[in-house]
Amino acid sequence: MSQHTALRAFRTFTSHVRPLHASLPRARCLSHTASSGAPPPPPNDNAPGNKQAQELDSLMSNVGAGFRRASLSNIIPGNLQALQNLVMREWEEDDKHKLHIYAHKHNTHITLSKPNRDALISVSCGNVGFRKAGRGTYDAGYQLAAFVMSRIQDKGLLPQIKKLELVYRGFGPGREAVTKALLGNEGKNIRNLIVKLSDSTRLKFGGVRSKKPRRLG
Repeated sequence: MSQHTALRAFRTFTSHVRPLHASLPRARCLSHTASSGAPPPPPNDNAPGNKQAQELDSLMSNVGAGFRRASLSNIIPGNLQALQNLVMREWEEDDKHKLHIYAHKHNTHITLSKPNRDALISVSCGNVGFRKAGRGTYDAGYQLAAFVMSRIQDKGLLPQIKKLELVYRGFGPGREAVTKALLGNEGKNIRNLIVKLSDSTRLKFGGVRSKKPRRLG
């Protein structure tokens, strides 16, 4: 029974399907063209595609000629010799004194060093009378900065300092306190000697796992 049913279904399907050759388009006969041996037609320069290609070629040639005519002195105004020696000056011997401000949440450290990195003054908030948690406050950092600036004058180091570089590290309360002291009346003698400001705060890229944060309460 199942075989007869399948046979009837197959005959019905084949009767409704069009032959494959009837649905295909009629192929063109290319034997005469191929046997004639006629050369292909020449390219048309007036075609839209060829015109665009020619315009692009002329544009690129003009740009290349402009770059060849241009020189560094025409592009960069001013003293070209100073710009060429800019990298060389970075490698020359450093002649600046450095004032290092290391401020974290528990304390503030200030160090004045020579150009060869020998320390002249190195103090922290504990040296000016602050103890325990008081060393990490804003007031402690401000008084420490005022103490260092007065110490520079008392020791006669001010005539030796021709150029001064500030090197910040950390983002504790003492960072802002030292900045305010330099901009205030305490730093009027060394403020004009500052020629460079840099930040040496440590940045962590990957590394070991951080310490578990302290949670109170």
